[in-house]
Amino acid sequence: MELILRNVLLKDGEPLVDVAVKDGKIKAISAKLTDKAAREIDAGGRVLIPGLVEGHIHLDKALIADRKPNRSGTLKEAIAVTAELKPTFTREDIYDRASKTLRMLIKNGVTHMRTHSEFDPAQGFTGFEVILGLKKKFANFIDIQVTAFPQEGILKVPGTEKMMHQAMEMGADIVGGIPYNDTPAIDHIDLVFEIAKKYNKPLDLHQDFKDDFEGSTIEYVCDKTIKEGYLGKVSVGHLTSLGALEPERLFKIANKMAEAGISVMCLPATDLHLGGRNDVRNVRRALTPVRVLRDAGVNVCLCVNNIRNAFTPYGNGDPLQVAMLAIPVAHLGGADDIGTVLPMLTTNTAKALGITDYGLEVGNSADMVLLDTMKVSDAIIDIPDRLFVIKRGKVIVETERKVTFNF
Repeated sequence: MELILRNVLLKDGEPLVDVAVKDGKIKAISAKLTDKAAREIDAGGRVLIPGLVEGHIHLDKALIADRKPNRSGTLKEAIAVTAELKPTFTREDIYDRASKTLRMLIKNGVTHMRTHSEFDPAQGFTGFEVILGLKKKFANFIDIQVTAFPQEGILKVPGTEKMMHQAMEMGADIVGGIPYNDTPAIDHIDLVFEIAKKYNKPLDLHQDFKDDFEGSTIEYVCDKTIKEGYLGKVSVGHLTSLGALEPERLFKIANKMAEAGISVMCLPATDLHLGGRNDVRNVRRALTPVRVLRDAGVNVCLCVNNIRNAFTPYGNGDPLQVAMLAIPVAHLGGADDIGTVLPMLTTNTAKALGITDYGLEVGNSADMVLLDTMKVSDAIIDIPDRLFVIKRGKVIVETERKVTFNF
């Protein structure tokens, strides 16, 4: 064996086990393994989880909040500010910021991710090409899926449709879309489905990012997904408009989403910051209704989205902090709810991204994180140090912390 983690806790109330790794795969999980390894780590009863999965992030526009602030805090100004800044982005600038962001994510235990990478006729493929290059450069440390993302719309920006096809031919993994920022939105949805089917790729839409439900197209996306046989191959981010619905209609839509196998990327840091800006009292929480979707059988994920830009002027790329934010805001702190949160950062998101060799089971890729906590139920609320981050059996990050009480 190349690596053995001894005395790890995988599930509260169960005995500690050893996890052995060889050739980048988990070879054995058992109590008191007699095998020896080139490196052995005694976890001392600490929690081992599969690598965290970040399902919705924008590497190419991270870390730019100090260049031109979004003073109103609204989505409208965030889009305008970013559109003004994008022409100033150079390859070197995007490379440096995206690389720094990737290291933040990896340090925090992220082993897989999906990033939305923008292009349009004004800026060309500058950022998109840089992100494709970083996917290769960081391949030994994190698996990256790149989404071809038309932030400014497709139909209202001549030349973008052609660029969507070019992006897929250049190596994009996912077809992206943003119906609420294009017109007509229904035609936008039809077009991205057509492109996805042509290249046999999944779809990931920025969907219905608004406080009210009027003009929302999620029901059309559900029907289109079922009609086109795309069950389980569509993800949507934001979907905040669902929070404005009365229960009966909300339950109906949630059930239709479950039928269509649509995954939802809830983005607490961004949606809380931008949502409810026009409310003068009883300001809404501005999140997609996580509990209702979860209980209907929808695959719900929690994601970082933006880091320190006009959409989200804070953050450090830590999915556990995002989850800790979601726990009170989405009412996930109850005794029967808290255990459903960690999967929203791990197995649920892996399912949404179509990762097949994921999880702490023999035969799967050895992508794991050892947390400095002694209970799985505390894995989020402790926001513990990621003591060891392991990618395909290799320790890629080690964290040491010394605390001294002088009393």
